[in-house]
Amino acid sequence: MTEPATPQSERLTTTPAGVKLGPLDAIPDGTARNYVVQMRAGRFHGFVVRRADQVVGYVDRCPHMGLPLAQQLDAYLTPDGGLIACSWHSALFRIDDGACVGGPCGGASLTPWPVRVEEGQLVTA
Repeated sequence: MTEPATPQSERLTTTPAGVKLGPLDAIPDGTARNYVVQMRAGRFHGFVVRRADQVVGYVDRCPHMGLPLAQQLDAYLTPDGGLIACSWHSALFRIDDGACVGGPCGGASLTPWPVRVEEGQLVTA
């Protein structure tokens, strides 16, 4: 028997602007980091990729099967760091725009999560 979903257990696809996620330095250059934001309505799961002082964020959900992309914490990028990879079915996505460029997700894209750097801190936009 499964219990009904409560607001705290719902998986959200957006966050409000202005949520402080922490220092940019928490993400080494050329890597990605997972973030979970707990809100009254439920939990948001996303990740941020850092390239120098530029960041891009996405909802942590593969458009192919709806699963989180990484099977290991923060393991979102291909070994060379050039693409985002779904570790379940080998789908590949461009970092800049989340478009699928390989695997079973043809024509799909990752859902953007607007983030920015503000005075050395990562903040939702």
